Amino acid sequence: MPVIYLRHPRHGEKVATMEMEAAYDESNGWVRFTPGQPAPAAPAKAPDPVVAPVAEHDPAPVAHRRRTRRHTEPEG
Repeated sequence: MPVIYLRHPRHGEKVATMEMEAAYDESNGWVRFTPGQPAPAAPAKAPDPVVAPVAEHDPAPVAHRRRTRRHTEPEG
């Protein structure tokens, strides 16, 4: 049974036991590595995109009333 070591920048490290599993993981951002060897230098992180400020507003309060079922008096 093969042992394939994988590393993900967010989720850490894991071991895959099948080539199919490793191929699937690689398509989701995992990278193979060999234990005992130093990790490659991380690429420079791109700056965060500038996000436009959100307009502030004060929504009108909404009265929430619990819906109840109407009970009718039995006929008879």
